[in-house]
Amino acid sequence: MPLELYLDLHSQPCRSVFLFAKTVGIPFEFKLVDLTEGQHFSEDFGKLSIVRKVPVMKDGNFVLTESIAILQYMVQKFAASVPEHWYPADLQTRARVDEYLSWQHTGIRASGSKVFLLKVLFPAVMGSAVQKEKLDAALEDLDQSLGLLEEKFLQNKPFIAGDKISLADLVAIVEIMQPVGTGMDVFEGRPKLSAWRDRVKKEIGAELFDEAHKVVLNMDGMAEDLKKSGMLELFKPKLQKMLS
Repeated sequence: MPLELYLDLHSQPCRSVFLFAKTVGIPFEFKLVDLTEGQHFSEDFGKLSIVRKVPVMKDGNFVLTESIAILQYMVQKFAASVPEHWYPADLQTRARVDEYLSWQHTGIRASGSKVFLLKVLFPAVMGSAVQKEKLDAALEDLDQSLGLLEEKFLQNKPFIAGDKISLADLVAIVEIMQPVGTGMDVFEGRPKLSAWRDRVKKEIGAELFDEAHKVVLNMDGMAEDLKKSGMLELFKPKLQKMLS
């Protein structure tokens, strides 16, 4: 039986799982959990995962949450058909992948998500644009994270772990595309990062890459959808805490 993947492509971690499975040809059934409709708060989804976050993977009776764990599980379950470079067997090369995957939660993910929330959701929830100094601080954090990605993790290599694409590159690109969805060109003035993005997109395939990011690059109706479903109000405490 194919895996069941519970996803919403608004979510960066969901896109990484979706892209990996599609790129390497892992059979799966796409189970949409519409975050704008609040489907992750439904009774049925709560039975599947008490965490109430996507992605979720179901393999028979085995249920797994957390995107990094899901990616690593898929690599090992389908090891016979997944090219080794995605999660290298060499101890030190794999450690480079793990190093990035461990850092990214408080690096690119944290700063990119904050910019996305402040630019897209804050005006809809609060009824006004975020204070300039708050947005500037978030943009500075993102800029620092991108600088670390370039100078520490990418350096002068084609990909984060070396000459070939790995899970680290996949997780990195989906997070970087989140602030791009706000209309920002985060690659401007960063030729090294731009060239890396182009290599990643080529390895994944432009058509699949664009399919995965279509939703996040067309966010015009998201705020209205959240308002209709009543989900918009749930973001208020998070945004208020973020700016306190």
